[in-house]
Amino acid sequence: MSDNFKTLKCPACQKEMTKVFIPSEGVNIDICLDGCGGIYFDTREFKYFDEPDENIEEIVKAAEGKTFAKVDENLPRTCPVCGARMVKNYASVKKEVQIDECYSCGGKFLDYGELEKIRAQYDTEEERSADIMKEVYSTVGVEIKRLEAENAELRAKRSWAKKLFDKMIYG
Repeated sequence: MSDNFKTLKCPACQKEMTKVFIPSEGVNIDICLDGCGGIYFDTREFKYFDEPDENIEEIVKAAEGKTFAKVDENLPRTCPVCGARMVKNYASVKKEVQIDECYSCGGKFLDYGELEKIRAQYDTEEERSADIMKEVYSTVGVEIKRLEAENAELRAKRSWAKKLFDKMIYG
């Protein structure tokens, strides 16, 4: 799904969200400027703003001088675009920031302040990718070691059974 043009209701506080145009990317970002300060990214938009060197000047300007209402981040959220229930996921393998994601249309909702926390986690996409691969290899490596141990045990049992069979047949 690409950029939406309808007025959205904030998944966290139900206030009307404001579209903020980001000229450098040619997209509208939906920000809850009159409520909780949350930000909704349509599918594939978030990748343009999650690194510290990416321009968020328009987002910062839109929120400048505003005071935002606190919301319960644990309450279930509904996607403002497609109406599906959003799912809580960590923004990175560091598991420091949880965001709301829509598995139906790909949208992401960040509570106020989460964008800055996510941007502070890694300096580049390469660092983020390296951290993901490190996590995958550590998880897969543990599973591979378990499977290797299981296979060694099976080989030992087969060897023992073959010896027993040979003894019974050949004496």
